Amino acid sequence: MPLSKRQIFIFFGKLILVFGIFILQGYRLSETHTLTVKITRLKHKRGLVEIGLYEKETNWPKVGKQYKKARVKVEGNTATYKFKGLKNGDYAIATYHDENGDKCCNKNMFGVPTEAYAFSKNVRPFLSAPKFNSCRFWITEDRTLYIRMVY
Repeated sequence: MPLSKRQIFIFFGKLILVFGIFILQGYRLSETHTLTVKITRLKHKRGLVEIGLYEKETNWPKVGKQYKKARVKVEGNTATYKFKGLKNGDYAIATYHDENGDKCCNKNMFGVPTEAYAFSKNVRPFLSAPKFNSCRFWITEDRTLYIRMVY
C-alpha cells in the first residue's frame, strides 16, 4: 500500500529532526573553551612563572608530562595566561615562579621547593605534592581561575 503525502511528510520531518539532534550533539562534543589563569601574590618581577595544565591523573604533577605549558612574565604582582581550545573535562594546574630562569623548580636537600609554587584550588600540600583529585576542576565553559602563589 503506497504512503500518503502526509505520512511521507511526517517521516521526513522525523528524519530531519533526528539528524539535527546528532549534528547538535557533535557540535557540543567538539566545542572548546578558554581557561584564563591568574597567578596572584607574586613577590618579585624577575624570572618567569611556569604554568602546567594537566588533564590526566597519571601524569600529575610530573615535569614534562603537562597537557599544555606556558611561561609568562610577571606584571605587577600577577601573572596571567589564557589556555585556549580546551575541551570539556577535568584538569589541574601546578605552577612555580622560576625566579632564576633555569627552567626548573629548585628544591633544597630535603626536596622542599626553594622557589614559590602553587596548585589549582589553592591546595597547600604537606610533605608531598597534592593529589590530582584535590586540585581538579572542570571545564564546561570559559572560566577564570585565581591561584595564590606560596613562598
